Amino acid sequence: MNLDRVIAVRTSKTVYRDGDRAVKVFDADYSKADVLNEALNQARVEQTGLRIPKILEVTTLEGKWAIVSEYIKGKTLAQLMAQEPEKQAQYMEQFVQLQMQVHEKRNPKLGKLRDKLSERIDLADVGDTTRYDLHTRLESMPRHNKLCHGDFNPSNIILTPEGEPYVLDWSHASQGNASADVARTYLLFWLAGDIQGAQLYLDLFCDISGTAKPYVQKWLPIVAAAQSVVCRPQEREFLLSWTGVVEYQ
Repeated sequence: MNLDRVIAVRTSKTVYRDGDRAVKVFDADYSKADVLNEALNQARVEQTGLRIPKILEVTTLEGKWAIVSEYIKGKTLAQLMAQEPEKQAQYMEQFVQLQMQVHEKRNPKLGKLRDKLSERIDLADVGDTTRYDLHTRLESMPRHNKLCHGDFNPSNIILTPEGEPYVLDWSHASQGNASADVARTYLLFWLAGDIQGAQLYLDLFCDISGTAKPYVQKWLPIVAAAQSVVCRPQEREFLLSWTGVVEYQ
């Protein structure tokens, strides 16, 4: 296996290209259970018929776990947005349409997003009153079973030279309420410092999907609290600032 060409470096993992294969190599101390769960999630999402890289094998390389999947040639949507800022609205609409296609799919074997959110709220660094309010709001939200990506952002979308979009990185995939997934994407734009992009994204999603914006916004404290448990240290204060339960109009 030739791992000379690095495609991407992310927290606790490095992705290499080996011919027509992409090899994601995890740090030596990375949880085996999490690696196997990521591969299983991706295999289950493959069954929905979405255009995603297919899993080829799970293996170990020099004592490190690795997931081998198809290499998809192209540029990420994030790269295209940076290279062609005049087309941001066009790319953002394509981004939203693709996320809506994801939400149309179902796989009952995936974990439930609601359970994950509830468990993380229990672990969040918030006061008892805020925790109670977050749980109360979560329980009041409609129970859906739509496919949710969990980390849907432009860097996880590749457009091939033929213009075909592929969605990468299904480690956080679950089934649940699509608006919670949208709230997560909205916060990702904020975390990247792209506030204008965040607003454009939310406006487009709500317009195209017919979703009321206050409904998505009601998910923001829940999702922010949950994400504060597993985020990078420099993101925690920002996410915790979103955990106050308020009513949006």
